[in-house]
Formats: sequence, structure tokens, C-alpha cells
Amino acid sequence: MSLPERIVKSFCRVYRRPPQVLVRSPGRINLLGEHTDYNGGTVLPAAIDRAIWLAAAARRDTCCALWACDYGEGYFARYKPSAPLSRPFWPNYLLGVLVEMGWPGGVDIAFGGDLPVGAGVSSSAALENAVALAANAVFQKGLAPLELVRLTHRAETYFVGVPCGLMDMFAGLLGRENAFLHLSCSALRWEYLPFSTAEWVFVLCHSGVERRLAASQYAERRRECAQGLAILRELDPALTHLSEASLSMLEAARRRMAPAVFRRCRYVLAEETRVAEAAEALRLSEYEALGALMWSTHEGLRDDFEVSCPELDFLVEQAMSHPACAGARLMGAGFGGCTLNLVRRKGVDDLLSFLTRAYTRAYKRSLPAWVVKPSAGAHLVPLSA
Repeated sequence: MSLPERIVKSFCRVYRRPPQVLVRSPGRINLLGEHTDYNGGTVLPAAIDRAIWLAAAARRDTCCALWACDYGEGYFARYKPSAPLSRPFWPNYLLGVLVEMGWPGGVDIAFGGDLPVGAGVSSSAALENAVALAANAVFQKGLAPLELVRLTHRAETYFVGVPCGLMDMFAGLLGRENAFLHLSCSALRWEYLPFSTAEWVFVLCHSGVERRLAASQYAERRRECAQGLAILRELDPALTHLSEASLSMLEAARRRMAPAVFRRCRYVLAEETRVAEAAEALRLSEYEALGALMWSTHEGLRDDFEVSCPELDFLVEQAMSHPACAGARLMGAGFGGCTLNLVRRKGVDDLLSFLTRAYTRAYKRSLPAWVVKPSAGAHLVPLSA
């Protein structure tokens, strides 16, 4: 039984009727541009070929029934919630979207997928995009993709309580097969840059380290970047985002900043340059150059932004020592989760065997891994008759 068939069957079993809509909503990888989206910078994400599948149908009342197929767990909301749940936490991602949509009506939902949770592939945004797209169809709201992106971003920021940028939601909704999005997060302008999967693929390797510090440290990094921007605005009041500053301007303000704040800003500005160079490398299909930029980003995340950990550093360094790997770095907020590796297709098995042996020997852990490629963004899927 396929994954979408399993979700539809679960919906029918739980709610004793068929769903009205079925949605596929992918996770995402981010080639370069980590922690730059909330600083108004540019990013290079792509939706991937692993996703959450969600089935939904309107109810006659205004209640909301949720069923998480992979957990075998449900939640029932009789009324529009005024605050997020403390436990279970997963319903907040769905409820927050419905709250931001104005609680459009009662709905039954069942969902599941093959996205690794806590790996940095933004399973939370995938779930938010899924329920937004489903509710938009079920209640005939007529919201355009960019409106849905802003809605899901508000849900994560204001209801769930994670002050994230909108890159994850954007990539998950507007991704395209075999392409990366070159996105300006301040202007919301973007272009699609092709990626050939004939010789190269991306491999995610999960460190097994839970990102327990990610939420608190993520918020701290945002505060540090905001502090840096406030100081830079004393030199140039016209600045609206940290990404607009120059390295020379940052150097001029160095003595006014705490050392950690200076390093956070230095990473963001250097990453802006790397994203521009990576976009050009994609245009020219120069994947070796792309890999070198990924490694440089990892160094910046490790040393200046300080969001790595020993396990991630080990995996990246080992991957970079293998001839099949052109580039590797930690992915997502950091503090655990996955590494992203750009690998020659014919060398994937050998690289994974090499990394698994090395990681098991060093950390006494297994090494879950997934080969992924850029895919289409979230969309409605026709239901079988």
C-alpha cells in the first residue's frame, strides 16, 4: 500500500467517510543561506521528494478533529483555541494555521508521511503548508500561494511561538522539480535555478542528536543579529535588514559590538556573498564550486554563528575526505539534526558505507541517511474513485 493510500484509508477508518481533498506537502533542503532569511537575506532552498500527506473534509459543526497516522494519536478541538497546547504539541501546527485563517469551519484531518522529524528538513512547515492548502480548498477561500506562505508563517511565529523566517514555508509551497529557489526574503523576489540530478544527488545524514537547544538558541541568535543591526543603523539609518550592510561597515562598528554579536553579523554578511556565488555556480552547473561553498558555510556556522556540535562537525569532515563528496554542511537551525551532502550519484553507496563505519566507531550510533532531490511544492492530489 502506498503512503497516500494509507493516509486515505486511515481517514476513512477514523471518520467513517471519505475525504474531500488529499494534499502532498514536501519538506525542504537549503543549499546555502542558513539563518539569513530572518535577516532579510537571500537563500537557496528546494522542496524535496519526501513529504507529508494530508486528507481532509469539512464537518457540519465548527469543531476540528485531527488524527496523526504515524503516532496513532488524535486530538479534538471543540472551540477555536486561544493559546497553543503544552501537550501534545503537534496539533499546534495545524490549529495555528486554522486560527490564522479565521477558523473557517469544522474539519476532519488525517496526516502522515515519510519526512524525518527533527532532521532540519522542516517537517513543521510541511505540515502547516498541508493544512493551509487543504483548508483553502475545502472552504473555498481562494487564497493565492503567497497569501498561504504569509499565513503559515504567521501561524508558526505567533501561534506555535517560533520566530522563524518564511523560507521553509515558501520553499515547501513554491518548489519546482529539479530546481532551487533563489529567493530574496526581504523583497520576496525569486527565480528558479536548475539542478541536474543526472550525476549529482543530495544525501541527508542524521547525526541522531536531538535539537533540544534549537528553539532557545535560535531565538538568541535572532536577538544577537537584531542587536548588530541596531548598532549598524547608527552608522546608516537607512538600513532595514542586517543583510543590507557591508563587511566594511561591520568592521567600522566592531568596537561597539560584543564579540559574539560581531561574529553573528560577520557570518550573515559572508553568507550573503556565498549565496550569490552559489547561484552563479548553479547557473553554470559548476557543482564542485558549489560544494566548496557548502563547506565554507559550514565553517561559518561552526565558528561565527556557533550552531554546530561535535557530531555534525565529524560527519561533515569525514564526508569532505571522501572523493565522492563535493560539499557538506550542517543543515537547518543547527545544534543537531542532519548534514547535507552533495554527492556523485555513482559514489553514494560507498560514501554511506564509509560514513556509517566511521560514525558508528566514533559515536556508537547508527547513521540514518536519505537520498533526496528537488521536487515540486505542495499541491492537491486527485483522489481515486
